[in-house]
Amino acid sequence: MAENSNPDILYTIVDEAPELASASFLPIIRTFASAAGVSVGTKDISLAGRLLATFPENLTDEQRHSDDLAELGELVKTPGANVIKLPNISASVPQLVAAVTELQSQGYDIPNYPEDPKTDAEKAIRARFDAIKGSAVNPVLREGNSDRRAAKAVKNYAQKNPHRMGAWASDSKTHVSSMLGNDFYANEVATTLSADQAGSAKIEVVGKDGSVTVLKDGWTLIEGEVVDATFMSAKALGAFLTDEIEASKKDGTLFSIHLKATMMKVSDPIIFGHAVKAWLAPVFDKYGDQLAAAGVNPNSGMGDVLARIADMDNAAAILADIDALNAERPAMYMVNSDKGITNLHVPSDVIIDASMPALIRAGGKGWGPDGKEGDTNCVIPDNCYATVYDEAVEFFKTNGALNPATAGTVQNVGLMAQKAEEYGSHPTTFEAPADGAIRIVLANGEVLHSLDVEAGDIWRACSAKKAPIENWIQLAIDRQRLTGFQAIFWLDENRGHDAEIIKYVKPALDAAGVADKFVIMAPREATRASLETITAGKDSIAITGNVLRDYLTDLFPILELGTSAKMLSIVKLMNGGGMFETGAGGSAPKHVQQLLEENHLRWDSMGEFCALSESLNFLADSKGNAKAGVLATAAEAATQGILDDNRSPSRKVGEPDNRDSHYWFARYWAEALAAQTDDAELAAHFAPIAKQLAEKESAILAELAAAQGGAGDIGGYYHPSMELKAKVMRPSATLNAIIG
Repeated sequence: MAENSNPDILYTIVDEAPELASASFLPIIRTFASAAGVSVGTKDISLAGRLLATFPENLTDEQRHSDDLAELGELVKTPGANVIKLPNISASVPQLVAAVTELQSQGYDIPNYPEDPKTDAEKAIRARFDAIKGSAVNPVLREGNSDRRAAKAVKNYAQKNPHRMGAWASDSKTHVSSMLGNDFYANEVATTLSADQAGSAKIEVVGKDGSVTVLKDGWTLIEGEVVDATFMSAKALGAFLTDEIEASKKDGTLFSIHLKATMMKVSDPIIFGHAVKAWLAPVFDKYGDQLAAAGVNPNSGMGDVLARIADMDNAAAILADIDALNAERPAMYMVNSDKGITNLHVPSDVIIDASMPALIRAGGKGWGPDGKEGDTNCVIPDNCYATVYDEAVEFFKTNGALNPATAGTVQNVGLMAQKAEEYGSHPTTFEAPADGAIRIVLANGEVLHSLDVEAGDIWRACSAKKAPIENWIQLAIDRQRLTGFQAIFWLDENRGHDAEIIKYVKPALDAAGVADKFVIMAPREATRASLETITAGKDSIAITGNVLRDYLTDLFPILELGTSAKMLSIVKLMNGGGMFETGAGGSAPKHVQQLLEENHLRWDSMGEFCALSESLNFLADSKGNAKAGVLATAAEAATQGILDDNRSPSRKVGEPDNRDSHYWFARYWAEALAAQTDDAELAAHFAPIAKQLAEKESAILAELAAAQGGAGDIGGYYHPSMELKAKVMRPSATLNAIIG
């Protein structure tokens, strides 16, 4: 249970590897911060915590959990907010089901997830679960726009110690495949609302027979809001996927599909399900009714399909047909070739903003079922953002791999406040129930958008509000003025939504007298321009919407730094507070698996180190706490020490891991505080701590090393035991005695 006090800084309780790291690092932060009178509290936004908060009536008084996400959502709207946010699970359905099963095994009476709700009670439970899955956290907390960039120390280190890059061959068969039309990009329409169009809107479907069914009511829209509607044709998608499976077989590439089935928790799992069904098409044609009766849902992935088939009476016959079909299909891109986990096994296993940059960094190579690398057909059905990856692939085929030692950097200013754009579209995304039209009807009775659909088409609406757009533009102007870098608004005038945003951008730049400092480019052209810029050792600012903010702050850091976990991510909250995000968590599941098997955690806390410094600096400025500023400066020195002395975690068991890096950070932090002359009281306080940490180095490192090698028992994946987690992550009694 998280604290309900009003601390100076709130540190989020999350999931997987970042949360394991917190068990080691947070005690260090609290001990050091307390010396400056700074209190550090926590709020639990983990998947398990959110599940427990959602079903309080099923729990005992001792088991009940406060709704920390809702509380934090209100806090970020206040001027005094100071939040360090670690990456949390954006749960797919298989993850949600697994978390529920684990909580049930621990004695929590959480209801089962109703995959096919029929009764009103089941539908009500499903609605509560749907509020948890996918990107349930970020839209609530992101009451500001994003300023993401590589910290100077991190960038300097990457240039001095360049990471390995895969070689690109000009004749590589790796390519990006997207639909030729009838996708979200092609069908999008958008409008900016006038005052008389504002109010409570509804979304309804009008059937061919004239019947009207309301899909959503009470959707509040305000003046100046950009409102989009679009759909993807299910028939066109199915035909495209079938063609790409055959194309992969013909050209000898690995078949792969890259989606964001977590953040896009309604649309992308459906698209993923179409891919599973296309791959298994002959099996669904032959056994479709039986599979449906067994509860098979391709949206949950191949792994779930196979598990349900295994319980059927004719499982052997169906599985034999699947084996025969797989032998005819092209080789598939693998998540884990050793364990036979394919690209299509779990929708949340292949997240586009992590998978595509990793493949590009590797020279266009993906892992095949034979455990070898191969050229890959990267299937990204929708064209809204696929062009970014397509252009990057073609750029590197022509020019060879990026050289991290000489590359410049791409910073990002991202529009994301108040559920902007597609990442806020989950409540307004629907699978068309029948042929007809889906339309948005405004409070004044006007039909804003109406699109003809066929049953099974994926229809969605999203919006971006005026205040966040204007704040985003100003943030871009400020960042360009501070840096002098090339600045590009990644907006496509031929796309409905972007055309409306451009109507905000151009007048704002003109009014500020800075129009000559910026250019507007569609994503494809902006990708090429940015790659040309950083290849030449220069720097650029990508000013983007919400999805590209997410995609680019993985793509460019993974190419420049080798990882996106080391990014400095500042959310300047619109009401004056600050939220400091600690980097991407896409690799977190693999890190947990290694800890459970070998008690080695290779999670790199560099993102936490950078966020901590920024949070303390913000506190010093906003609360006038000079001691917090001294802590911040010393923390920056500690971060530099980690990089300069190569104290980041190693990937292999028996070598230094995350816990070792925390010891070194604490030591460097204490030494910097002891050596500084701005605050004599802090120097005196930390001098003996620095001395002990140095003198006890051998003992501490020996105790940390001794912990590795066996299984790491934390008592649960989604809801680990606090005691066991602390025991695993704080194994040095010597360090614990010094830090407290």
